[in-house]
Amino acid sequence: MNRQQRGQQAEQTACRYLEGQGLRLITNNYRCRCGEIDLIMDDGDSLVVVEVRYRRHDRYGSAAETVDARKRARIIRCAQQYLQRHPAARDRPARFDVITLDAGRGLHWITDAFGL
Repeated sequence: MNRQQRGQQAEQTACRYLEGQGLRLITNNYRCRCGEIDLIMDDGDSLVVVEVRYRRHDRYGSAAETVDARKRARIIRCAQQYLQRHPAARDRPARFDVITLDAGRGLHWITDAFGL
């Protein structure tokens, strides 16, 4: 399995997990010129922007450590673009979550990961 296939599998695993927690998928792999959002989900009143990170090993850091300030800024810009294109979503509270999948440690859901 190549890197892209592993990433897609991780996103599918994260989506199934979140759906099991009561969230509903709005869209996946939303792309714009600023970047990509892995999952955009509905959590009752809130819109949830989800970044999924997978690491096969932690030799170069954990999956959570890879969501640095530059990555957060790119996701935020992409989310702003999504909200501009989808006016119905603008009036909803939004949050940024991160799902990490580290080999040997399993799945971890970090809610409101950006603390905005």
